[in-house]
Amino acid sequence: MSATKRFFSLIFLWMILGTSIQMYAQAPKIYPAGELQLALKKMNTLGSVLYLAAHPDDENTALLALLANGRMLRTAYLSLTRGDGGQNLIGPEQRELMGLIRTQELLQARRTDGGEQFFTRANDFGFSKDAAESFEIWGKEDVLADAVWIIRNYRPDIIVTRFPPTRDAGHGHHEASALIAIEAFKAAADPAKFPEQLQYVQVWQAKRLFWNSYSRRNGNFSNLPPDEGQFIPIELGTYNPLLGKSHLVIAAESRSMHKSQGFGAAKPRGERMDNLQFLEGEPMKEDIFEGIDLTWGRVKGGKEIGTLLQKAYQNFKAEDPTTILPDLLKALEKINQNDTKDYESRHWLAHKKQKLEEIIQHCAGLWIDANGEDFSASPSDSAKVMLEVVKQLSDNVTLHSVELLQQNKVIYTLDKLPETLKLNEAFKPTLALKLPQNIAITQPYWLRQTPSLGLFEVAEQALIGKPENEAALSVALVFFINGQKIRYIKPVTHKWVKADDKELYRSFEIRPSVMITPEEKILMFANESKQAIKVTLKAGSKQSKGKVIPQMPHGWKVVPAYYNFELAQKDQEEVISFTITPPTQAASVEMSFEVQLEGDNQASAAYGVQSIDYAHIPIQTVFPVAKVKLTRLDMLLAGKKIGYISGAGDEIPQNLQQVGYEVTLLDDKGLQGDLSYFDAIVAGVRAYNTQEWLKYRHADLLKYVENGGIFITQYHTPWRMVVDDLGPYPFEISRDRVTVEEAPITFLKKDHPLLNYPNKITEKDFEGWVQERGLYFAGKWDEHYQTIFECHDPGEKPSEGSLIYTDYGKGRFIYTGLSFFRELPAGVSGAYRLFANLLAKEEK
Repeated sequence: MSATKRFFSLIFLWMILGTSIQMYAQAPKIYPAGELQLALKKMNTLGSVLYLAAHPDDENTALLALLANGRMLRTAYLSLTRGDGGQNLIGPEQRELMGLIRTQELLQARRTDGGEQFFTRANDFGFSKDAAESFEIWGKEDVLADAVWIIRNYRPDIIVTRFPPTRDAGHGHHEASALIAIEAFKAAADPAKFPEQLQYVQVWQAKRLFWNSYSRRNGNFSNLPPDEGQFIPIELGTYNPLLGKSHLVIAAESRSMHKSQGFGAAKPRGERMDNLQFLEGEPMKEDIFEGIDLTWGRVKGGKEIGTLLQKAYQNFKAEDPTTILPDLLKALEKINQNDTKDYESRHWLAHKKQKLEEIIQHCAGLWIDANGEDFSASPSDSAKVMLEVVKQLSDNVTLHSVELLQQNKVIYTLDKLPETLKLNEAFKPTLALKLPQNIAITQPYWLRQTPSLGLFEVAEQALIGKPENEAALSVALVFFINGQKIRYIKPVTHKWVKADDKELYRSFEIRPSVMITPEEKILMFANESKQAIKVTLKAGSKQSKGKVIPQMPHGWKVVPAYYNFELAQKDQEEVISFTITPPTQAASVEMSFEVQLEGDNQASAAYGVQSIDYAHIPIQTVFPVAKVKLTRLDMLLAGKKIGYISGAGDEIPQNLQQVGYEVTLLDDKGLQGDLSYFDAIVAGVRAYNTQEWLKYRHADLLKYVENGGIFITQYHTPWRMVVDDLGPYPFEISRDRVTVEEAPITFLKKDHPLLNYPNKITEKDFEGWVQERGLYFAGKWDEHYQTIFECHDPGEKPSEGSLIYTDYGKGRFIYTGLSFFRELPAGVSGAYRLFANLLAKEEK
């Protein structure tokens, strides 16, 4: 086997990381004429840029759009994290589910601006104030190793970091991303660094490293080179006639994909200048690619390929792209025949081969679509894949073979093929097969193992960096186009028509044979009373029989001890209930479930199912371990009737109901009624940032306080507020936060009712908090307000703004940045006890 064939079939970039966004849940790509011409034009540009930052939405989409579509460079964004610790403005998902949403938002953004997307294993644990804390929690060497691995695979000419390597970056993750970029720039070229990677890849030295500086005046950092002569201006507002829009408009469309973060963007037009500050590498004068060969001259034996591609571009006809197929196919033949052993040349040959085959498919008008009859199946199930092939333009196309693949292994071959494909006539065979018993469940690869606070566990080196899973099944089709053999591999998806929308696609999923999903992730017991937990059984296969067995810790009781089930139809559901009796003493434990299917010798851990369905991203499904956190609280309630104004991503109403509160969700109409019914009213996080109608009801809420009610507002951001003042007296919301969840809490007024009624609050109640103490604390406040806590991160000045309160008329107003929205859903006992005190009216 030749060196080139070994390269194309075994090792490199486009097999390890993929050379384009993997659209497993998307309709097959259709190139309009302008996009097809741009793709063809890009074929003669051999240069690449890697943009590096910390989170989804950190990237400069305008620069990415310009580089990918204006400069026609291979352009990618490496986000160290998936944004798991961010807030969610569109739903209740947090942590890993938030990361899954933001991963898909990034992929949609890259599909819009033409870039590619990579990640390290770093887990976004929440806001961090400096890089040292970030590295301590992530493990610096692990994240650096991932960045080096991606650089060695992607082999960028230029690396651009979004942030400076100092506290000026505004977030510890931001600062850390810049430090990783600076160190990885050199480490990727050092064979002594992470030598275990070199069995798969070779070292790589990028030519230059830049900082995408906010402005020239911000360039004076102690560990950066002097700014004289080091800034390269970049005009981002140029117009792209092949796409019919400017790169700023493309950038706005891309950025607007970050809907969970509220980043819908206007579409600006006109001039916009950015600056790139030179940090490391070969000096240059005017252009970031100065002195770098961006032609086929960088590939040994590549000049003839470039000549053929340039000829095809010059002769391209939008109304008949088939006219350039002969030149495209000659270029592909030259790529396949190129037997160079030069590593860099083979890297570009592999990438351009895959892109050229895509262009040939579109110039030939060849439609290929493979969809499961259903959107899911289980191991050992019978399944059907509906294939559709349509030759829409070129008449000289024949279909040679069709194979169904599981992880590149052939599991089915289609025997009957047409002698010829008739022009514009669909070939629609059905591939019927039995799935392998060992086919893997389609769990996102970084969630297959329980992550640590700072890092996702990924055992397989080749997976590191990938944005999402490979398709569970794919179809390999071999065509002869104008007599030349080309093999296309397409993911198996599922498509359906939504009557009030359009034709939609989603990934084809491999699901467990039966899924067991508890209704609640946590169950809180305020006393010794029994509680029932509902569990939904869902069949992944027909004729699913067996029993569910709850696993209970010592001291807790459950009835029944097991439950026999029989689900005749696929996707059939049954809701069952288990009654749990807590112990007499406070305790926090975990209840899990096992399932034993009929015919199995033993039970195994059960998995649930959770789907995430938002219109702007493909449907996502995860299969969490079936378990419930059980907590017996030592807690008293005083006042049970609570009105709740939902905020962004808010689960607190359900949490309060579990411990005995009667919670009524209040909307605009609800707040126009008699509010005296409620013992307390709570505004969820960012309610005054997201609920426009609150500006009309705010006076009613303050009147409710004046008449004797308790009104609690959780954290809000100081921008885009619908009212000027949240409270009855003025106060300012700052950006102050305490990111260390173990940071000591000082009680300023130990005898205050908020710390004593109905529950005696102690330092123990602040143990076990998750992610942070709180955020967006009050900064300055009127003298009417009082404070009861002081807390701060190590090395920072004391802050009393985590909770402020004031009596107003007969009632009380409270603003708190303490992160109850995280702590209550996480089952933190002390947070429940403190929140109960905030809701209570002290005895007179």
